[in-house]
Amino acid sequence: MTTDDHIVFIVDDDARLREALSELLDSHGIRAAAFGSAGEYISADKPDVPACLILDVELPDINGLDLQAQIAKGDHPPIVFITGHGDIPSSVRAIKHGALDFLTKPFSDSDLMAAIKAAIAEDREGRSARAQLALIRRRYLELTRREREVLPLVVSGLLNKQAAAELGISEVTLEIHRRNVMQKMAAASLADLVRIAERLEIPITHSRRPGGNRP
Repeated sequence: MTTDDHIVFIVDDDARLREALSELLDSHGIRAAAFGSAGEYISADKPDVPACLILDVELPDINGLDLQAQIAKGDHPPIVFITGHGDIPSSVRAIKHGALDFLTKPFSDSDLMAAIKAAIAEDREGRSARAQLALIRRRYLELTRREREVLPLVVSGLLNKQAAAELGISEVTLEIHRRNVMQKMAAASLADLVRIAERLEIPITHSRRPGGNRP
């Protein structure tokens, strides 16, 4: 019985191989969707679940390596290349541009399944990280203009009175803004807020540590 919480996309122009791979994945309880060309894969509706893309290098429309480059700027599943015409330059190019593995036909079922499971796990982790970052960004957008000014001063390590002086406000007002920032960003501690600021790539321009301002 296959599960719907992840999927493997197969792009290969060999119908017999597509069928064999689909049957192999089904035997492991993994749903598969097979395509005979890059164009079919690109135009197909795809479920929004963790996935792996098994991609042949030689395809009837465009080269698999070119497809990898074409989809690189968007969110796409980790790629496992398979090919009957493997060469070092192709494998180096594939791995350099993010492919998880490069298997030369004939390959063993165990090697392929290991690569697929690693790819799905990697995609699941990546999706979770992207979802968390999107949530943090939404919380940041809910901050007021003043709270966005307070945040980098707080994570820089300035004392409340130093941050208040920097903004020309009272220390009490600064403390109110700081508390609001912590609550809105769901930060349990200052260390937590610092980690959040780092993920948002908020520049830290002040420091009370020796050395003064950062560049």
